[in-house]
Amino acid sequence: MSTVLIPSVGAAPAKSHLRVRDRVADVWALTRRNLIHISREPMQLSDVTIQPVLFTLLFVYVLGAGVVLPHGGSYANYAIAGLLALNLTTSAIGTAVGMSDDLNSGVIDRFRTLPMWRPAVLVGRSLADLMTAAVCIAFVCVTGLVVGWRPEGGVLSTLGAFGVFLLFSYAVSWGCVCLGAISESAESAQGIGLVILFPLAIVSNALVPTQRMPAVLRVVANWNPVSAVTSAARHLFGNPNPSATVHVWPMEHPVLASLLWSVALLAVFAPLATRLYRRRTTD
Repeated sequence: MSTVLIPSVGAAPAKSHLRVRDRVADVWALTRRNLIHISREPMQLSDVTIQPVLFTLLFVYVLGAGVVLPHGGSYANYAIAGLLALNLTTSAIGTAVGMSDDLNSGVIDRFRTLPMWRPAVLVGRSLADLMTAAVCIAFVCVTGLVVGWRPEGGVLSTLGAFGVFLLFSYAVSWGCVCLGAISESAESAQGIGLVILFPLAIVSNALVPTQRMPAVLRVVANWNPVSAVTSAARHLFGNPNPSATVHVWPMEHPVLASLLWSVALLAVFAPLATRLYRRRTTD
């Protein structure tokens, strides 16, 4: 008598559900690991706590004394969105340093012996850095309120501006994961990251209006993703935004431009980071 095997209809969905749950657990475990490292060495947060406070005070009181906005307005109200973009962009170097340190310290070899989802290392790193970006935003905003900054666009618009910053910070962190994956040491990751990210943050409308820049720099600044994010935040905060009068598409549609930049960066760097990581960790 022959036996007829009837496949279980719910087996595949159940297995898929378990796989997703296991991946989420792996990501959380790696995110928690990175947060524990920070708690054991709090000075790792200096670039999102001490630096934002210093930058805000220095730029508002030193640079702000010599900057005249094209259509008037308080420099403090103008500068805070730019200082948020500046600090979030430059502090992303820590992602490259941490990624490079993990790859060169041998800890990734130990992870490879565990039954875990391999990209969880990358996702966990990016999520931990997203949380530190939120800390950075808090420090800049509190310092900004002390020096006279006031968002005037309403609660929802202000929260929307914070969301724009967090999305952009998350996208930039994946670019820094790529940098960490190709760097032979944490020092080289930090050096190269500074050379790339600091000019990206400075050649923009973050700290000064672009209208009086030399022609070439003005074009670069107006199409810079940092400028789009900064203009979007100023628009949502209801703060002075001289770039709104610049007849360039990203400055005329800053919120949409900032979202497109962030999505494009994620679409490029997230798959690239996964490929570079697999190449680096494959025997």
